[in-house]
Amino acid sequence: MQKIELEIVALSHSVTQSNSYAVILGEVGGIRRLPIVIGGFEAQAIAVALENMQPSRPLTHDLMKNFMTAFDIQLQEVYISDLQEGIFYSKLVCYIANDTIEIDSRTSDALALAVRFGCPIYVNATVLDKAGNEMDASENDTTENPLGEVTASNNTSDLSTLSMSELTELLNEVLEQEDYIRAIDIRDEIAKRNEQKKS
Repeated sequence: MQKIELEIVALSHSVTQSNSYAVILGEVGGIRRLPIVIGGFEAQAIAVALENMQPSRPLTHDLMKNFMTAFDIQLQEVYISDLQEGIFYSKLVCYIANDTIEIDSRTSDALALAVRFGCPIYVNATVLDKAGNEMDASENDTTENPLGEVTASNNTSDLSTLSMSELTELLNEVLEQEDYIRAIDIRDEIAKRNEQKKS
């Protein structure tokens, strides 16, 4: 069984399911993409970790990481092992006390933990062949900021009409509501304007 390494390249609203998000995984050193629909809570958890945000209290995935670290359990990799009837199946490959253990996990939870641990994400080649698609530069709608961090691909056109003070106020509001995906877009709009002032 051949394993292919993936990385998270985008997080966006799902166009196929309302109130859902899609995490886009890209083949490392390749052109294939693997879109996976996830829930809003898991999308928030991934966004928080990708952007190094600090929630006021630990999220569930932060708690899981703290628990694993406290008991010296290392997350070595996440492995997306199967795809059945549109559902992705994943495993957490953990190392503890000279033993490797595989734990069944929802893919969205596994990805949220992978970002926190900084461990590699792999997919079974058969799964990528079935569900992956090739993207060229013109089709790629991922958004990267100048620091190279992956950001959410939400509709940001309404942000361009707001003043800097309105953006700052809105950013504070969405952070209080713990809407971290929206906060990423607002932060990027502020950063873009600050960069334009410098040039």
